[in-house]
Amino acid sequence: MLVGNAIVGQSGGPTSAINATLSGIIRGASRCDSIKKLFGMKNGIEGFLDEEIIDLSFLFHDEDKLSLLETTPACALGSCRKKLPNLDTPSDVFAKIFEIFKKNDIRFFFYIGGNDSMDTAYKLSEYAKTIEYEIRIIGVPKTIDNDLPCTDHAPGYGSAAKFIATAVSEIATDCAVYKTRAVTIIEAMGRDAGWLACAGALARKYNGMGADLIYLPETPFYDNEFISAIEKCFKSHPNVVVLVSEGIRYENGEYVGASKQSGMVDVFGHRYLAGTAKNLEALVKQEIGCKVRSIELNLLQRCSSHILSATDISESVAIGKRAVELADSGQSGIMLTFVRKESERYEIDISCVSLEKVARRVKYVPRSFINSEGNNVTEECIDYISPLILGEMQIKYENGVPVHIRL
Repeated sequence: MLVGNAIVGQSGGPTSAINATLSGIIRGASRCDSIKKLFGMKNGIEGFLDEEIIDLSFLFHDEDKLSLLETTPACALGSCRKKLPNLDTPSDVFAKIFEIFKKNDIRFFFYIGGNDSMDTAYKLSEYAKTIEYEIRIIGVPKTIDNDLPCTDHAPGYGSAAKFIATAVSEIATDCAVYKTRAVTIIEAMGRDAGWLACAGALARKYNGMGADLIYLPETPFYDNEFISAIEKCFKSHPNVVVLVSEGIRYENGEYVGASKQSGMVDVFGHRYLAGTAKNLEALVKQEIGCKVRSIELNLLQRCSSHILSATDISESVAIGKRAVELADSGQSGIMLTFVRKESERYEIDISCVSLEKVARRVKYVPRSFINSEGNNVTEECIDYISPLILGEMQIKYENGVPVHIRL
């Protein structure tokens, strides 16, 4: 049995459920005899390199604080987007990280994040083997984008999908009060995969008011087909609502919002995207000439903890607990996954895969989830998303404002 201290970090874009996973890890560590202390790294691996760590053991038995943590948005420990060098690149970064591990007797490492965070965990796992340092390294998934491979879905997606379905329904209901022809274009996040935009279909399915058209990065975008689709919608009602992923592209690979983008990239080479809806607003004005507006949901998709999915939060806590159990059992170099059971009622198992199968890979929306015209999603897609948004959380309020914890 390996005995020592543990450390947990959060990395990449925040979600409204990432702290629920942190709570699950804290809860699991409090019952694990192999873990003497649980530390948290401030601002992920970037803060860890500066030895910015805090002792989280004080939370072990404080149910009120843990419950509040589970409904607090963003990353309570802070986040980062630091890219570690390739293992075959000369660097002292890995030696420094493991020097800090040894100094603090860190034998369990939990990293909560998305594709790039799993790349960080994978590199640390491989380096540990080369220097024969005994440590259990576990990747714990999170991403509102839902683009992590090998898992049915990612913690954080259900709550973001619930927000989008609700926001689209409310916007569509508002737009429907006028007889004047108008187009409203809503932009959701999603650079490479359109999972978030897919959620807009739930509003029309269950509330009758939602997006008439949905466009994803998985299929090429054509200006003329877009305008034709809007004109077709006008034949049945005067107010058309369109939902687009920020990363939709033309057939040549150029982003639809390219002219509005800065061209800047992050350390992982990802372009900062924005302006897709604004460009389409200009196109509709030019080609149709009707009233048109664009709405960018932006950060609200990932921080709207007032409308959390209870299913998402419950699963996020559970996967955090399971991460500790697997580490204690001897597992390392893995990411935890959700496996959907084949049954009439929605149920999942928690399993795991090698980090190598996940790091820096993308799970796209399958073609069977997209209609033949490429401008909406299918019933199969709606059936996939629907159970992930179920249930509501009890949010603590003071003076009419939600209460959030600060570590």
